[in-house]
Amino acid sequence: MKKTPIYVEISIQTEMGRLWRYTQDPTLHRQWDLRFTDITYLKRRPGEPQRFLYETRIGFGLKISGTGESAGNVYQDTGDRVSSLKFATNHPLSVIREGRGYWKYSESETGIKFMTQYDYDTRYGKLGRLADMAFRPLLGWATAWSFDALKIWLEKGLHPRLLFQKTLIYWLVCLLFSFIWIYQGLVPKLIMAHPEEISMLSTFTGGRFHPETLLKLIGLA
Repeated sequence: MKKTPIYVEISIQTEMGRLWRYTQDPTLHRQWDLRFTDITYLKRRPGEPQRFLYETRIGFGLKISGTGESAGNVYQDTGDRVSSLKFATNHPLSVIREGRGYWKYSESETGIKFMTQYDYDTRYGKLGRLADMAFRPLLGWATAWSFDALKIWLEKGLHPRLLFQKTLIYWLVCLLFSFIWIYQGLVPKLIMAHPEEISMLSTFTGGRFHPETLLKLIGLA
């Protein structure tokens, strides 16, 4: 099955130098990028690519670490900037073996167009490719969410940590209401027809409809 590279693009109302700093400074980068818990730049000589270590916590005290290197270029004729990237990990819990990609920064009428495209090779043969069918969309979502978090941080000053908390609360509320909705449809209507609900329907309809049948229809709805 042919792999589709992950591509995300967003327009941000900010200055080029500011966007470059928030994406190239590891202290700032790890604050908005959901894919990384920590990023540490290693010492380098002039002219060498910037090597770094990265770490991602996946819960239950587990974390995945790896290495990478990036190199930035500025095109004087257009003012565009490009940062190329290579990354790899030998961690046994990681589906990713190694990958490569880029960030591109372009001036536009609506702000700075910030885009990324990257791809990677998986490990564990067919099993790894099968797992990647679920992992790749999740990674694409995390990239898009991170770009949105960066945009809101630069344009409105809302720190990504607060945005993450608001997102978490939103989904918890959605799950709670979904649980209540499904429970009310299944338990007191379909699985066990509650006597009080049957009584209320019988009173409401005046006996014109069979209350138990009507209750099951409401549960299905």
